[in-house]
Amino acid sequence: MKINRTFFLLLAGAWMLTACNGTPTVATNTAERLTSIDEDNFNFIVANDLGRNGYYDQKPIAESMGELAEEIDIEFVAAAGDVHHFEGVASVNDPLWMTNYELIYAHPELMLDWYPILGNHEYRGNTQAVLDYGDVSRRWVMPDRYYTKSFEVGDSSTLRVVWIDTTPLIDKYHKESEESYRDVASQDIDEQLRWIDSTLQQADETWKIVIGHHPVYAETGKDEEERLNLQERLDPILRKYGVDMYICGHIHNFQHLRVPGSDIDYVVNTSGSLSRKVSPIEGTVFCSPATGFSVVSASNDTLTLYMLDKERHVLHTVERTRD
Repeated sequence: MKINRTFFLLLAGAWMLTACNGTPTVATNTAERLTSIDEDNFNFIVANDLGRNGYYDQKPIAESMGELAEEIDIEFVAAAGDVHHFEGVASVNDPLWMTNYELIYAHPELMLDWYPILGNHEYRGNTQAVLDYGDVSRRWVMPDRYYTKSFEVGDSSTLRVVWIDTTPLIDKYHKESEESYRDVASQDIDEQLRWIDSTLQQADETWKIVIGHHPVYAETGKDEEERLNLQERLDPILRKYGVDMYICGHIHNFQHLRVPGSDIDYVVNTSGSLSRKVSPIEGTVFCSPATGFSVVSASNDTLTLYMLDKERHVLHTVERTRD
């Protein structure tokens, strides 16, 4: 694969100054809104770090997601963890399912499949209830803690998406498992890594995307052990099998990174409710503290990720093309 950097080169200087160190007023006011994508493309939304009971930007972003789905054919929503903040949920009947999810993402066009993964906040509660919620809500599709699906794209291409469970892959959550992350201790790190390796080894799709909650590379004040553990355990597998994009959340801002020795686009999707400031680091192609969500669009020849703020302005585009 090769990377189309035209968009980056034109805007890199302005974006870094306006988007990485404060409220991106210039970027938001000058960027165009995403209103159309080629009708033959395969599109899905990425949203994460949502659960604030509708507060902050959660409601307007949910409405913006629905309005976009009215204009663009969206196949599903990939919910990359922390649908429920703070202490997760206690059961499938926890009222937080209503205030964090059902009543917020109530737009008719969002009544489609949601493919979620667990974030660290879900691990503070009853993770089995998150898996079992599919028995309550027909749009909540979570067959396991980690799973994969293949999709037809256009008339000659395919897309493989692999959803993984990153919290157990990080040592600090095991250290805190008795007090705060009770379900982590029962998860087998090596078993999941073998599954990821085997799944990607067998993947012969045109495009390969892996979605986890925690970043492999990112600028953040969070414990460095989080990234180091994933760089040691996960990243070699991603590189070995030519993954196109690794998409995550957790950091509550937009980031796009490229690192030496890797052809992967490492994408941090921002929070769908409350975001944080961010600064560029080595490898940063783009960053922004805006809240919002992303749209991934695949065709026979291109794989594109659009980073959108809460009003659907395109803040940044990550694009890969086939050789």
